[in-house]
Amino acid sequence: MTTPHPRAAIILAAGQGTRMKSPLPKVLHPVGQRAMLDHAIDAAEALHCERIVVVVGAHSPEVRAHVVARLGEDAIAVQDPPMGTGHAVRAAEAVLGDFIGQVVVTYGDVPLLRAHDVEAVFDTHDGVTVIGFEAADPGAYGRLVMDGDSLAAITEAKEASPEVLALTTCNSGVMAAPVGLLFSLLAEVTNENAKGEYYLTDVVELARKRGEPTRVTMASEDSVMGVNAQSELAQAEALFQKVQRETFLAAGVTMSEPDTVHFAWDTEVGAGSIIEPFVVFGPGARIAESARIRSFSHVEGAVVATGAEVGPYARLRPGADLGERVKVGNFVEVKNVRMEAGAKANHLAYLGDGSVGAGANIGAGTIFCNYDGFFKHRTTVGEGAFVGSNSALVAPVTIGAGAMVGSGSVITRDVEPGALALGRGEQTAKPGWAARFMQTMRAKKAAKSK
Repeated sequence: MTTPHPRAAIILAAGQGTRMKSPLPKVLHPVGQRAMLDHAIDAAEALHCERIVVVVGAHSPEVRAHVVARLGEDAIAVQDPPMGTGHAVRAAEAVLGDFIGQVVVTYGDVPLLRAHDVEAVFDTHDGVTVIGFEAADPGAYGRLVMDGDSLAAITEAKEASPEVLALTTCNSGVMAAPVGLLFSLLAEVTNENAKGEYYLTDVVELARKRGEPTRVTMASEDSVMGVNAQSELAQAEALFQKVQRETFLAAGVTMSEPDTVHFAWDTEVGAGSIIEPFVVFGPGARIAESARIRSFSHVEGAVVATGAEVGPYARLRPGADLGERVKVGNFVEVKNVRMEAGAKANHLAYLGDGSVGAGANIGAGTIFCNYDGFFKHRTTVGEGAFVGSNSALVAPVTIGAGAMVGSGSVITRDVEPGALALGRGEQTAKPGWAARFMQTMRAKKAAKSK
């Protein structure tokens, strides 16, 4: 999709995040198991921005590497040293080059902002537009002072009069303008303030002096929440999960205790599926309609088809692909294995790197021995095969269709279709041995106790 007027986004991600007290840069902390910065990039992409520039600091090579891996080197602008939000936006000017169109400024630590929250700033194609919100507790937020339908000023709380402090409409920090106008205004911003920094908010007053329109569009307080400390990260995660749960419930997913279920940013669950309490979804989980994920299961990078059942206490790792009516039961781990329709591994098994044919049964305690200390190898279990309990299938190995593996076997060679494979020592019996042994030991114990 293209837009009538080209769009660009500048994402500010150069803050040091010292209040997080973590070696991980602030914007790389996850919400919904996705870095906050990636949420900001997602929103820019969903807005169909032709150019996305991320402003990073010289102090965070990890952030730079993260952006380059996703968007390429051309998306990087460096703010060094940090001298305020206005200075950070100006760092992106050279990177945008000859771009002509509208540009929106967003933030790498505002993970809940979505494209639909920002779209309205592009409805007009002149002047400056700011996203505001109604704050439950305005506190230290900058206030938006209105003049009718126009934005008269953004006033910081510490500089506000009692009348301005009484306002509850606050500045989110997100701003949009034609690119030429924005950088022209920023060129006039000075750092004559207590911090000696260049503030992006100063462009509103400068725009009004030029007679340029200044507007406000509103978003919810939750959507523009910034994260600066671990407590706020936890709050953002809670808000994210709340939205995810409500979305799935509205779509026909059954959850008896939704507050105990945790979703990733890209989780997919089909209508009619049942998600029991205390289930965690990692990235890349796709659950079809009418499946059941039972309690205390963890599903990541896995596909679960219609009618399949997982858990309780199961773990599906990346590459797990469960066909229709597959059953993966308690304490079963599946990684990089395709299980065809009706296959079962009901308890206490590890299936790693391979495939299981339709209707096959994997007994309790079975292990796909997929790693030789250097390389991974595949195990293939054919359609309708039966693998007895406590078996070790040493890959690479194939169990043919309809074959059986006796319980307790170690299988190191292929088993042909329809055959029975036994890989265990022959059972022997010594009549009377146990009775004689018990009698001898009881006598010794009795003698020792005297």
